[in-house]
Amino acid sequence: MNHLEQLVAEWYEYRGYFVRRNIQVGPRANGGYECELDVVAFHPGQQHLVHIEPSMDAHSWAKREQRYGKKFEAGRQHIPALFEGMSLPKDIEQIALLGFASNANVKTLAGGRVMTTSELFAEIVAGIGGKKIAKAAIPEQFPLLRTIQFASEHRHAAGWC
Repeated sequence: MNHLEQLVAEWYEYRGYFVRRNIQVGPRANGGYECELDVVAFHPGQQHLVHIEPSMDAHSWAKREQRYGKKFEAGRQHIPALFEGMSLPKDIEQIALLGFASNANVKTLAGGRVMTTSELFAEIVAGIGGKKIAKAAIPEQFPLLRTIQFASEHRHAAGWC
């Protein structure tokens, strides 16, 4: 699991989602799997099911369309079986989380929403940035989120603002 997958998984788990990571789906007859789903998260109270595929690639949009098309199709096919015993919504929000891209002109990829890492970071900081460490420290099981909380709280002392 890379750092971006870890950050996404922590963010969703912190917010109350059941999170599955790096799930091999579509077993092949001669061994191996069709593909791997990076992060799948379900929030039972909100009935929200989301499939996130983070990437730091710098591929062309055409190559990304092909790659995410395969991943998102596999997600639509296999995700319902990942949370056996839970009542899941029919709709799966699918997000292509890209480190090297802009979504100014391209808003969707293979039917999923394009999100930039800067948008994810802004969402996380908005969600935890105002929580003071002394009164509401992010739990230790979320080391990346906790680091962002520390950085956010101490950004002035560090000369970042």
